[in-house]
Amino acid sequence: MNKPLRFLVVLSIVLICGALINATQKEDISQIPTKETPANKETKISDKNTSELYEIKALKIPKGLNFAGEHVPIEKQDIRERIDRELLVNTYWQSNGLLMFKRAHKYFPIIEPILAENGIPDDFKYLAVIESGLQNATSPAGARGFWQIMKATAKENGLEVNNNVDERYHLEKATKVACKYLQKAKDRLGSWTLAAAAYNAGNYGMAKKLESQKVNNYYDLLLGQETSRYVPRIVALKEIMSNPKKYGFVFETEDLYQLESTITVEIDTAINNIAVFAQKFGTNYKELKIHNPWLRENVLNNASRKKYEIKLPQ
Repeated sequence: MNKPLRFLVVLSIVLICGALINATQKEDISQIPTKETPANKETKISDKNTSELYEIKALKIPKGLNFAGEHVPIEKQDIRERIDRELLVNTYWQSNGLLMFKRAHKYFPIIEPILAENGIPDDFKYLAVIESGLQNATSPAGARGFWQIMKATAKENGLEVNNNVDERYHLEKATKVACKYLQKAKDRLGSWTLAAAAYNAGNYGMAKKLESQKVNNYYDLLLGQETSRYVPRIVALKEIMSNPKKYGFVFETEDLYQLESTITVEIDTAINNIAVFAQKFGTNYKELKIHNPWLRENVLNNASRKKYEIKLPQ
């Protein structure tokens, strides 16, 4: 081999070896931990599976579920699936769930003793939760308040309903009316579960369904979607709200809403200007209306000289 050719061969070998060594050094350097690549972090967050970052778990349906002491037959496949649906929907709608816990801490202490005094099982407080979210809501059909009472039902049970005063927004009075309705439904239909369903579908509607389908149990009825989901929703909310940590809801008592202390003033005359009236008691129009949402205008007509109780912040 002549000298020029030998020189070119040797030079090629040197260049190839140099390239291999350089590549190896770069690979080693890439493995050195930096601020961007911690030593204990083998992969980037973007490379992880979603399940490594956040888990959406199937829920185990508890055994022995009941509503007002009445068995929920989860041994039936369709009932199991309906309960499962409501548990999932209400567990993974986390923001709404937390709001229910917060509001319940504020309003259940008002609702619970009224249910007890009227012989209505405590579980019915969860009916108010699914009806209104424990707010003074208004439905497209015109039902109002925590218990979503229709105007005709309210008047039949002694509530005042007009443009000036609407006692469907009076929590204590509306709860008593709901108790009357539920007791009548229980007496007519024979169970608390059917009474709960009747709150949604009506006494007559439920009685007609039972008769036409030749059954005597809510869980044996073929119903429209709203009424079909109604009792399972109550059962699911009862289960979740009775066991918050089990379903992933973590909070301290201080995180929950508190019922503000009030004093009660009795009025048996008209109030020409509620804003001015509020100022006389060291408060304002907004605060007075928060505690008395049944007052619908800036006046209280009271031509009949009826006695009203008005709550004022203490």
